Amino acid sequence: MSSNETPRGPVDSSRVPRYAGPATFARLPRLDEVGTADVAVVGVPFDTGVSYRPGARFGGNAIREASRLLRPYNPAQDASPFALAQVADAGDIAANPFNINEAVETIEAAADDLLGTGARMMTLGGDHTIALPLLRSVAKKHGPVALLHFDAHLDTWDTYFGAEYTHGTPFRRAVEEGILDTSALSHVGTRGPLYGKQDLDDDAKMGFGIVTSADVMRRGVDEVADQLRQRIGDRPLYISIDIDVLDPAHAPGTGTPEAGGLTSRELLEIVRGLSSCNLVSADLVEVAPAYDHAEITSVAASHTAYELTTIMSRQISEARTK
Repeated sequence: MSSNETPRGPVDSSRVPRYAGPATFARLPRLDEVGTADVAVVGVPFDTGVSYRPGARFGGNAIREASRLLRPYNPAQDASPFALAQVADAGDIAANPFNINEAVETIEAAADDLLGTGARMMTLGGDHTIALPLLRSVAKKHGPVALLHFDAHLDTWDTYFGAEYTHGTPFRRAVEEGILDTSALSHVGTRGPLYGKQDLDDDAKMGFGIVTSADVMRRGVDEVADQLRQRIGDRPLYISIDIDVLDPAHAPGTGTPEAGGLTSRELLEIVRGLSSCNLVSADLVEVAPAYDHAEITSVAASHTAYELTTIMSRQISEARTK
């Protein structure tokens, strides 16, 4: 979108009830309705890489449904994201559910196409397997990127049942492939049992720092956000959020829940604290609506995606005015 064009925003809820019409993210226009977008919200309905409860293939559409209640002005960031930049729903990337290797290639190629238009991506999963092809695509454009990984789990294991591509392995593969800036990697919200202490030793060798959910509780969101900003600096940043970073009280609809997680308020405040970082794309994964109730998980996910989208829209607008 050129600097003199006015973005097309959400459907006017004073004219069309929020519960009516197609469930695009935040009731935004489809990508084919606007031609190009600064931020493309795209779904990846794929969960063949899960190791426990399936169902994240339905996560993207559940988040879209829950996002009907999002409004155009974000007071927490003092911004109207959909007026600052063109944000559009790019639909779904259809990946082979029976062949993980082929699915990974399909997702990477589709991400290449979207990023090639100049858009940043806000991806709705799907399971965490999809982070690897998305990171591959982002690294082609920006070089190795800083990574903030919000998750109950490390996701740096080697294989499951001999499979290299699963929802527990994407970041080990990404480090091995040289697509991450290993001086600026961090997990946030980790907790729960591991297979052994070696898991932590291997993770540290890859360059990851860890902020556990207990650290967030004891130190507070402002201090944690400041630490993360210092670690990232001005590097291109990719944020990957597994909704199970939240406690099951705040996100029951997920495949591998762990007790003792972040509250939705803590997650939102940490993300808002990263608004000065150079966020080039993001994903939000592992929403499994079959285990949800009252849309608790998908509501939290939709608001988190909204905050990430706001950060990207603000940065795009600010870059145009320089």
